[in-house]
Amino acid sequence: MIEILNPADLVRARDTGALVADILRTLKSRSTVGTNLLEIDQWAQDMIVEAGAQSCYVDYEPSFGRGPFGHYICTSVNDAVLHGLPYDYPLADGDLLSLDLAVCLGGVVADSAVSFVVGDASSPESVALIDATERALAAGIAAAGPGARVGDISHAIGSVLDAAGYRINTEFGGHGVGSTMHQDPHVSNTGRPGRGYRLRPGLLLALEPWVMADTAELVTDADGWTLRSVTGCRTAHSEHTIAITPDGAEVMTLPR
Repeated sequence: MIEILNPADLVRARDTGALVADILRTLKSRSTVGTNLLEIDQWAQDMIVEAGAQSCYVDYEPSFGRGPFGHYICTSVNDAVLHGLPYDYPLADGDLLSLDLAVCLGGVVADSAVSFVVGDASSPESVALIDATERALAAGIAAAGPGARVGDISHAIGSVLDAAGYRINTEFGGHGVGSTMHQDPHVSNTGRPGRGYRLRPGLLLALEPWVMADTAELVTDADGWTLRSVTGCRTAHSEHTIAITPDGAEVMTLPR
């Protein structure tokens, strides 16, 4: 299903996006050495409930997971890159943490992710991974606009990741959002320009470049959810929800 939002829906989407951005900003500031992943999940729950919003994850039960997910945020550490199930783990100095959050407010969903290094012990590898995903995300956003095609976004994202020397996994990527979290069209993190669905004003897309330092292969944890690099290498993930407008693309998941 592909939803095209009307102007009233887009107003609500901005509210949802701002909420997601504010929650992620708060959680990033609170995630210090010794913070437990379960504390982060509890903080996310508290802020979602206080805002009168709904989690897109608690009851999420897709075919690829061992659901329901049962938590309010994805917390992926170091070699974990996607769908990180929160568990009893205190963050250590130098951990690379990715937080991925999707929330529904006023009937409209927004989805965003951020990666950052905890504490002071940052490594050049971690910085490079995060930088590549952030630059790829910016390139994907710049390629989006009315009349462009999904392949144009994929090509822009993939060109940055490839130039940075990373292998690209195509099993998981960006997607449409609207009244539900995962919709068509799928937005791969690499592709051919001029191909795929033609973008229209009112379309919401979650763009999410992610990479692993030395592989494109994933392995699933025993929890049935957490996806890790098969080699144990570090990973990073950046994501924004954007709206296609008559003039280009508007990033919805920015703090107000």
